[in-house]
Amino acid sequence: MNNKYTPIIGLEVHVELKTNSKMFCSCSADYFGHQPNSHTCPICLGLPGALPVPNRQAIEWCIMIGQALNCKINQFSKFDRKNYFYPDLAKGFQTSQYDLPFGENGFVQLKKGKIRIRRVHMEEDTGKLIHEDIKGESFSLIDFNRSGVPLVEIVTEPDFHDANDVVEYLKKLQTIVRYLEVSNADMEKGNMRLEPNISLQLQGDDGLPKYKVEVKNINSFSFVDKAIKFEIKRQQEILESGKTPVQETRGWNEFKNATVSQRVKEEANDYRYFPEPDIPPIIYSKNQIEQLKEKLPELQETKQMRFVKDYQLTEYDAEILTREKIMADYFEEAAQVAAKHKLTPKQVANHLINGKVDVEQLLPADLIKRIMESTRVKQIDENELNNIITSVLTANEKAVADYKSGKETVIMFLVGQVMRQIKKKVDAQMIKERLKIILYKYGSKN
Repeated sequence: MNNKYTPIIGLEVHVELKTNSKMFCSCSADYFGHQPNSHTCPICLGLPGALPVPNRQAIEWCIMIGQALNCKINQFSKFDRKNYFYPDLAKGFQTSQYDLPFGENGFVQLKKGKIRIRRVHMEEDTGKLIHEDIKGESFSLIDFNRSGVPLVEIVTEPDFHDANDVVEYLKKLQTIVRYLEVSNADMEKGNMRLEPNISLQLQGDDGLPKYKVEVKNINSFSFVDKAIKFEIKRQQEILESGKTPVQETRGWNEFKNATVSQRVKEEANDYRYFPEPDIPPIIYSKNQIEQLKEKLPELQETKQMRFVKDYQLTEYDAEILTREKIMADYFEEAAQVAAKHKLTPKQVANHLINGKVDVEQLLPADLIKRIMESTRVKQIDENELNNIITSVLTANEKAVADYKSGKETVIMFLVGQVMRQIKKKVDAQMIKERLKIILYKYGSKN
């Protein structure tokens, strides 16, 4: 990157909530993999006369996401109509929020500092376009099963300056919504969709650049990283030629490893926002907002610090164990069982991190049995041990000579040779002490 320019990056992230029903109707929100257009009704198809009824659970989950992101929660909020024409939007408008979102002015703490959250608002998802060739002809088909699924949009301020920080933020956000258990945040299924806004600022300039380029609907951290780096290079080349990049919406083409132009980017006034006339304002009291906050679980950052303090784990181990809530809960249950058998939390952590344990198949108590079995020391007859040691010393005269000359570290090589011949788990320290005694009898240095 040319130091002449500073990347200015903001993010919009869409998170599908895993409610049972859609945002404004009773259709099942579990649409993935089902027969196209089998989860629809007059409301999500936008038929005349059909009236929406807001999903209370979706709204409360949206508020909880806002609270987990340190947002101010508005007691008075409302839905708005975002008007635009696109085939996957049956009504001709999307029910969303504009000037009074549920949450605003929050932040997420990264290693380098805070990323400000501008808003957390509730809207409905659109249908899905499917492009296919049928009998030699190209068709665009529409599946409205996804239309109306509750969607939370999380918008940051343009506080990012490189792709690494963007990926760190996105991973943290994914972990938060999974800890809240409001979304699976599975990007392959479209549960979490990523949209960076990217522009370049000339060093020394004040204010934001006069343009920005949005890359829509990216479905992996890797693609976000690549898309941002591609855009920085593309925009730099345009600026160096004396031109200004077009303010537009682009998409990421994973086969070309490049962004491609889709349409000129709209401004807010292009959408002709106005309050949704069929849904009254949403009002929450301070007490109701506080009750929702009390439902928040212990999030990863807090849990990680507690694991370091309570279980004497390293920050590295604690971070790995708390990435997924199911793993963190499993570790704590296993640690409780381990304590009854005089095993340490560190031993449990080591097996979970290095042993590739399937926590959905193996009970914590069975994991502890496995650890105890692996650490159980077998006994060995003293005469048998002496014979093996003598055999090892005879076969490794150079190592014995090195030990005699003062190279005491060579004894660990001899310990390994003895344990290899024993072929069962025994106390290595006991082997070491026995070796010292026998070497001493040989006139070796103690």
